[in-house]
Amino acid sequence: MAYCEGKTNPACRRFSLEDKARSQFRLSRLVRTSSSEIYLVWDGDSRVGQVHLHYAHDTIHAAVLLEVDLTTEEEEDLLEIIDEDIVSSYLPSFEREDFLVSMFRAEEISSFSYASSDLDDFGDEDEEEED
Repeated sequence: MAYCEGKTNPACRRFSLEDKARSQFRLSRLVRTSSSEIYLVWDGDSRVGQVHLHYAHDTIHAAVLLEVDLTTEEEEDLLEIIDEDIVSSYLPSFEREDFLVSMFRAEEISSFSYASSDLDDFGDEDEEEED
């Protein structure tokens, strides 16, 4: 996949605001720390992937995990959205050579979490002891 690495590269397809309004992808932040972010990627009501961004001084590493097959043009559109909406807001004037992207085809097999209901069970025990 050929991603546009430089904003001054004439071969790059730059999007106008009108083009962005027609983009099929939407990003919603799931997690943010002082040095990283995770976004879910949506196409309408369907989750199509995740973006994991890691900020290391002047370099930004991105892992794009796609749950569906995208065309090359759709991949480039998604990278453009990530660059313009997230990366440029983090470091507006940074060099695009320092934005490193790896794309993966992924499938969620399962997920794990300590459910809040486990904490509620502990709270019920405390209430029983008070009676």
